[in-house]
Amino acid sequence: METTELTVNGKSHRLEADSRVTLLDALRNHLGLTGTKKGCDHGQCGACTVIVEGRRINSCLTLACMHDGDAITTIEGLGEPGNLSDLQAAFVAHDGFQCGYCTPGQICSATAMIEEAKAGWPSFVSDDLAGPDALSDEEISERMSGNLCRCAAYPNIINAIRQVAGGQS
Repeated sequence: METTELTVNGKSHRLEADSRVTLLDALRNHLGLTGTKKGCDHGQCGACTVIVEGRRINSCLTLACMHDGDAITTIEGLGEPGNLSDLQAAFVAHDGFQCGYCTPGQICSATAMIEEAKAGWPSFVSDDLAGPDALSDEEISERMSGNLCRCAAYPNIINAIRQVAGGQS
């Protein structure tokens, strides 16, 4: 067993777990934060996306012990019933959640993606290395391509993200 200190949604947690425990399993099984979903368990669907030190990652592909001391944000840390984040509210308003399984990963990914774009990080479809001037539908689609939605709510997800990103298109 290994001791790992995780700071999740602003709260410190001391985790006693095998060093092979993924961050996803630590969040769900050890800390009871079940908002983050286990989809493919291979890093291909994005359902397990969380934000670590401001960057989005697939929590199924990383070990909890690798994040000793890191600031981790899950869907539970972005908002709560009655006090939703702007992105959570936009997903509701635009019906971007449908079955809801991929939604926590989509919202965590979109939250970090908006910050990446604001910081000027280019994507594969950006016109230049200075990043996009605006988040077009093509930019949003490319930047969110690691998050799959079996219900095909993509147009609604894009609309929700565009609303929060400042209506850029």
